[in-house]
Amino acid sequence: MTTHRAAFDPTRVAQLSGRFAPVTEEVDAVDLEVTGTLPDSLDGLYLRNGPNPRFTPIGSFLYPLDGDGMLHGVWMSEGRARYRNCFVRTPGVLAEEKAGHALWGGLESMVMPTADQVGPDLAGTFKDLPDINVVRHAGRLLALAESACPFRIGPGLETVGKETFDGALPAGITAHPKVDPVTGEMAVFHYDVEPPWLTWSLIDRTGRVTVGPTPVPGVDEPLMIHDMALTARYVVLVLAPAFFDLTAALHGGSLIDWRPESGTRIALVPRDGGPVRWAAGEAFWMWHTVNAYDDPAGPGAVLDYVQWPRLGLGGPPAPDGDRSAPGAQRGLARAVVDPVTGRIARTLLDDAKVEFPRVDERRIGRRHRRIAVAAVSGDADGLLPGEFDSVRWYDADRPDAPPAVWRGENLSLGEPSFAAEPGRDGEDEGYWLMFATDRADGGSSLLVIPAQDPASGPVARLRVPVRVPLGLHGVWLPTQE
Repeated sequence: MTTHRAAFDPTRVAQLSGRFAPVTEEVDAVDLEVTGTLPDSLDGLYLRNGPNPRFTPIGSFLYPLDGDGMLHGVWMSEGRARYRNCFVRTPGVLAEEKAGHALWGGLESMVMPTADQVGPDLAGTFKDLPDINVVRHAGRLLALAESACPFRIGPGLETVGKETFDGALPAGITAHPKVDPVTGEMAVFHYDVEPPWLTWSLIDRTGRVTVGPTPVPGVDEPLMIHDMALTARYVVLVLAPAFFDLTAALHGGSLIDWRPESGTRIALVPRDGGPVRWAAGEAFWMWHTVNAYDDPAGPGAVLDYVQWPRLGLGGPPAPDGDRSAPGAQRGLARAVVDPVTGRIARTLLDDAKVEFPRVDERRIGRRHRRIAVAAVSGDADGLLPGEFDSVRWYDADRPDAPPAVWRGENLSLGEPSFAAEPGRDGEDEGYWLMFATDRADGGSSLLVIPAQDPASGPVARLRVPVRVPLGLHGVWLPTQE
């Protein structure tokens, strides 16, 4: 099937230009230049994935979902570092490399190659897009797609192949699975444009699928869910009113139909297989959760997340003055989900422009204290949607206390990831890692910021040999695990 929208000009897409622009050079480098001192205790791999078209896109480009996966890895040990970047080589990427140009259009254009171009197995199919996130679980390193099969990655970042979890999850999983640090279970979900619209699954610490895919009752049409959360009792799914409209997309319209009148629902799915419990409220959109934990005061859950008034794909974010859903202003927020009353009590913790929230992942599913987010300071000119120039750290136990803030001056900053000090349990005993790109010279570095005093800024900057395009998600993978 080949469906064309209006003429597509990739130069008019902000996330294909400037500091977002894709890179095609794959590089290996040893003994990276270090400014400052790289802590000897950092022994492992910082790995980031993100949308990076191998060839100039055709048809359309929908940020942040479209684009080929490119992995950027920095290995650190004994105060030294090396770097490698490479594409996730899916069958689609290999076919386009053979052709020397793009064959698939973006998600909204639905341009698909013919059998003459790619053979019968790939003809008329959607392209694999494992370009959003990475996770390590049960000895498997996975490049993650938006509700599709991940691709397994080898120790040198080479692509091994599509991962279906021994055939148990052939439709795929979310781009944001959650691993319980206590049980070792990985919780996932999958949404689809045909029934069953939404399923959830559990994968044990050995990689065996023990639950699922299990349909979530009460979901009767396709909708988009980007992230999830986990508590000791529940898988937490936030169902904002972002419904798929394939008919509109086929005729040049939007792939997503935002219906605020439907409100936002939150499903608490008991991990022990009990009945799903629901709560509902006014509409808001959520790209990313911070974390969740069981409500100590009742049978529900507490969810920290970044709140948006509505979903806006591929363009500028919703304006701050948007009141399409009363009380759904943008910012860091907390929701207390009460399945007894069926209500969601939401509190805006900070109305700053923030995204990419992270915690110490050893706190996933349990009460956390430290929250880190990428932020817009408001002092830098010319930032594009999705570009950040500062980082904010919050104390969840003191929601009224001002956050610690570090501004990158002329740097555009990526998502922060926590690297714990080996053998230490504290959420401030370690370092925050993130890629940064200099807006003056276009060069990129990996920053190492001490968690005990993050406002003081990096103790080390590791210069990498290629620019790392802005977005999306990374993870610290210590060697000893």
